[in-house]
Amino acid sequence: MKTLLLFLFVFSSTLCFSQAKVKAPVTYLWPLPAEYTSGNETLSVDPALSLVVGGNGGGSGIIRVAFDRYKAIIFNGVSRIGRMKQKKGSYDISKVRVVVQSASEDLNLGVDESYTLFVLRKDGKAIVGEATIEANTVYGALRGLETFSQLCAFNYDTKSMQVHKAPWNIRDKPRFAYRGLLLDTSRHYLPIDVIKQVIESMSYAKLNVLHWHVIDKESFPLEVPTFPKLWKGSYSQWERYTVEDAYEVVNFAKTRGINVMAEVDVPGHAESWGTGYPDLWPSSSCTQPLDVSKNFTFDVLSGILTDLRKIFPFELFHLGGDEVNTTCWEDTPHVNKWLEQQNMTAKGAYQYFVLKAQEIAISKNWTPVNWEETFNTFPTKLNPKTVVHNWLGGGVCPKAVDQGFRCIFSNQGVWYLDHLDVPWDVTYNADPLEGIHDSSKQKLVLGGEVCMWGETADPSNVQQTIWPRAAAAAERLWSTKESTTGKSSNKTALPRLHYFRCLLNRRGVQAAPVENFYARSAPTGAGSCYVQ
Repeated sequence: MKTLLLFLFVFSSTLCFSQAKVKAPVTYLWPLPAEYTSGNETLSVDPALSLVVGGNGGGSGIIRVAFDRYKAIIFNGVSRIGRMKQKKGSYDISKVRVVVQSASEDLNLGVDESYTLFVLRKDGKAIVGEATIEANTVYGALRGLETFSQLCAFNYDTKSMQVHKAPWNIRDKPRFAYRGLLLDTSRHYLPIDVIKQVIESMSYAKLNVLHWHVIDKESFPLEVPTFPKLWKGSYSQWERYTVEDAYEVVNFAKTRGINVMAEVDVPGHAESWGTGYPDLWPSSSCTQPLDVSKNFTFDVLSGILTDLRKIFPFELFHLGGDEVNTTCWEDTPHVNKWLEQQNMTAKGAYQYFVLKAQEIAISKNWTPVNWEETFNTFPTKLNPKTVVHNWLGGGVCPKAVDQGFRCIFSNQGVWYLDHLDVPWDVTYNADPLEGIHDSSKQKLVLGGEVCMWGETADPSNVQQTIWPRAAAAAERLWSTKESTTGKSSNKTALPRLHYFRCLLNRRGVQAAPVENFYARSAPTGAGSCYVQ
């Protein structure tokens, strides 16, 4: 091992890693690595590719299962075409060596996802003829396996799996710690298998947070054992998620290096709660926001969060707080009387509800995330731990970080995937740090999130609505700004995005054409996947 590490250090020290100096043709990797060099060799990959592990974390089951998964992805379809004809021992790459320093499998916000990837031919000059991934954590190793899988391409003429432009020397890490996708399962129910397909596809673009907008005013599909009537608010008895389902989603995501952040949006967007517990409604004609005057409302909220804390280990929890129309509080006699007794306006009651919900979440060792209306309305009253989630437009994160809050960028004009008329390059060129120039304040921007709201998306079209535009944001969140901006960045990004979209298709993801005016629409005519 010492000899190997010494060789890799000497090899890497002779190379220039500045992305700006890479003169080679377009590099078909997505998202683009932070630093890399490549050569002009073509290497063959053994279909009997094996895994060799090292380091304190090399024996992790996450690594072994991921290797098998990626091996299946790489060689998908090879058996139908015919196995390579080389004799055993004649392949350039027969092993993937994964060295992980830490044995911890904790998946926290900001976990180290960096990795190095070396792909070299075994010959008289090199002591290794393998792909070598080194990472501090298993999650960095997962990112390295994804990159390696994208380097492998099937040659239909020779019927062999190959790595082009070798040797590869990649040093990579994410630009932002939080790289999210919101998935709305209230407006349309998505079966667990569909949610898992979305999570799997997220890992291909190195996204790392699934924001599960599991409930809203339209439906309450999630089982809450403490208050078992809540999921009477589901569309039907067949459109529900059991506790076990939720566990399965969280565990499936973890093995892909993806956290799941649940959202319980209060006090608005909660009409479905009252189907099972009508006392949560201020009245039969005022079904949201939730009744701020009753202790029962907060008992239910606390019970929900207690049950969900057992399922969702991620430190962030989304409490919503957006689009709250308080008019019917004032128009409901018993709520209006309570407001008078508390010497409180309806606007003050909105603040009271949000802050009390934050207290409940913090008491359960969660960091609250709230939509930006809470910050826009009462910024000095929010708990200092609050993460402000931008969505209404630009300029919010700069204001939030100026006041010491952390921020997540999701400007609806560029990163709302249900806005079908937003082209890929508008999504691509949006930047979470826009308007923030102080480096200390830039650190308060956790990252960003594309949002797949579900009013017009169900299992029949959700993937082609997400992809490939979500990939455009994913590269902005992972890759260095220097390597993905400038006069020629869109010109070089477009063929890479075409290629990545086709890669998703080959992996069974129904990604739509890149350049159609309306996202998720069908191709306009015959043609290659790589130019649509």
